Amino acid sequence: MIKVYGIKNCDSVKKALSFFKKHDLAYELFDFKVESLPCEKIDRWIEHVSIKDLFNSRSTTYRNLKLKELNLDENGQKEWLCKENLLIKRPVIEFNDQVLVGFNEENYQRSFL
Repeated sequence: MIKVYGIKNCDSVKKALSFFKKHDLAYELFDFKVESLPCEKIDRWIEHVSIKDLFNSRSTTYRNLKLKELNLDENGQKEWLCKENLLIKRPVIEFNDQVLVGFNEENYQRSFL
């Protein structure tokens, strides 16, 4: 089954869920606003994608926390991802030992169809 990590009202998450519905693909949503993501999950994702792909430095949360001023290295970024899940770029998709970050229709067609 496809596991989608994000928040329901995020436009990119909405596009991903719409893609899965359109193609009758079963998925499960893990909502960052409802549940807290364990840091071990982020460690597993980093085995598949770079921390730069996961860390959303364009988010409102990033700006509100004034993280740009901290000039975080990768370890610092990982620590913040563990503390504040809303800094994770969305959606994160787990499927067949793959991890995809963000919504890209071409990538989704290659991966899921």
